[in-house]
Amino acid sequence: MEYVNLGSTGLRVSRLCLGMMSFGNDSDRAWVLDESRAEPIVRAAVEGGVTFFDTADTYSGGASEVATGRLVAKMLSRDEAVIATKVFMPMTPGENGAGLGRKHVLSGIDASLRRLGMEYVDLYQIHRWDYRTPIEETMGALEDVVRAGKARYIGASSMFAWQFAKAQHTAERHGWTRFSTMQCHYNLVYREEEREMIPQCVDQGIGVIPWSPLARGVLAGNRSRDGDRRTTRSETDPFTDHLYGHPADFNVVERVAEVAAGRAVPPAQVALAWLLHKPPVTAPIVGATAVAHVEDALAAEKLALGPDEIKRLEEPYVPHPVLGHV
Repeated sequence: MEYVNLGSTGLRVSRLCLGMMSFGNDSDRAWVLDESRAEPIVRAAVEGGVTFFDTADTYSGGASEVATGRLVAKMLSRDEAVIATKVFMPMTPGENGAGLGRKHVLSGIDASLRRLGMEYVDLYQIHRWDYRTPIEETMGALEDVVRAGKARYIGASSMFAWQFAKAQHTAERHGWTRFSTMQCHYNLVYREEEREMIPQCVDQGIGVIPWSPLARGVLAGNRSRDGDRRTTRSETDPFTDHLYGHPADFNVVERVAEVAAGRAVPPAQVALAWLLHKPPVTAPIVGATAVAHVEDALAAEKLALGPDEIKRLEEPYVPHPVLGHV
């Protein structure tokens, strides 16, 4: 496993990040695994060199954070593990149970730390942009989280590039902590972030940690052009239908399969390897519900694609509307 700096920070992370959304006891999502079934998957990742783990307070109502804290602690010391979580989504009843106001951010970090069983997280991320809260309030609250020692770094997730720039400018103007990472929606069938967000991150030294690197399994072949659903998640995850319903998406999926066949490897390895070849990408956030998914990700980290293969993979892409945060 290769290890790299997280953006311009001194924090070293594995080139792959294991997404923990698929794990947590008593989830109402059919494709989420309880801790006993998740443990061999997390162990396979750790044995392969993964030290970076991403979760969020909202995943399975907090159960993912609980699972993350318990499972990672069995396999890595706290100094070895790099733990990221997020705040924004509704977690408690009432008007202040969500968003990025000071009240919710400060209560949110404490609740996440209790569920994780940790004194701090390495990366605390805002899950979306809050249109109801002044960015000065949000960045000030995040500064207090860092100064209290509850987070080492802060990051952002899907938003418009102008919003990200505004947040960074606000922090810089006040002498507060700036975002070190951007967790954006980026894969072979959704490349709109290449227009503005990713160039901005390159210019500012921001670590890019894409979510949905395999398009929620679409690039791995979990559904077909004619509507066949081949996995539990593809049958029960309506957000996938919202993100990846364009007929042209399957032109990309089929091209990935062609390149993979030429390499005699699964399509998931090729799709993930493509993302790892993009210089701005620090560590894709890879979801897994089987040890084989981890094995594919580890193999992709070593798979070198040639320029002609990359050109073939990118050729079928067509522009998309903004998806993932609007």
